[in-house]
Amino acid sequence: MICPVMPRLLTLLSAAVLVAGCASSPGVDTEQRLAALLPADAILLGEQHDAPDHQRVQREVVQALAARGQLAALVLEMAEQGHDTRSLPADASETQVRSALQWNDDAWPWRAYGPAVMTAVRAGVPVLGANLPRAQMRERMADPQLDSLLPGPALLAQQQAIRLGHCGMLPEGQITPMTRVQIARDVAMANTLRAAARPGQTALLLAGRGHVDRQLGIPRHLPATLRLQAVVIGVAAQPVLPDPEPAFDAAWSALPGPEIDHCAQFQAPRLKP
Repeated sequence: MICPVMPRLLTLLSAAVLVAGCASSPGVDTEQRLAALLPADAILLGEQHDAPDHQRVQREVVQALAARGQLAALVLEMAEQGHDTRSLPADASETQVRSALQWNDDAWPWRAYGPAVMTAVRAGVPVLGANLPRAQMRERMADPQLDSLLPGPALLAQQQAIRLGHCGMLPEGQITPMTRVQIARDVAMANTLRAAARPGQTALLLAGRGHVDRQLGIPRHLPATLRLQAVVIGVAAQPVLPDPEPAFDAAWSALPGPEIDHCAQFQAPRLKP
């Protein structure tokens, strides 16, 4: 997680579009939503990190896919690559699961994501950390090869997202290194998701909205042969690039997170005398 305001401000790059559907009956609604997406090798579910209703939707999707016997793996931005639950039994305790995933509760509150994770574990489905390990970030910041992984307009859009995500307070000299980290994180998650894919099943990725954007995020680093569906929860954003391919394949309605001025919080410590 680069910055606490990043997920919300990524959507400010564009205007909102209407999202169809209501959730009067969450279970039925989830089944209907999935029916419109399947079959798929992978579903990328993009959330607003501080919106509890988004995590409720995630849990229901995990539950629905697991009940069908269709969930190949639950892949998480919220845990680092190299940590997973594959060695644990279905009746493993939450303590065992958190230890296996090396869960960072300060960055990702377990109370928000634990229900989805434990639903997968109880179903005997592996949960895989997919995010770039923090130990690799400095090396990725200095890797110019990452600049070539996005076409020019997408690279510029990703750099602008970094500026906005840090409330315009990031020194310009740090924009390129931080953009490289963002791209490296998308590559890491794409690699984990691709390895988790199984014929006839669906791997499910949970990540922030910006990461599942077809124009800027993880889909850019997945093979065209992989049948994927990029879904944004909540208010969707219009494509930031003049590209015929939409940013998302579907937008699912859900309650937003609390109205918080993250930039005011981000700036406050710097305004003190």
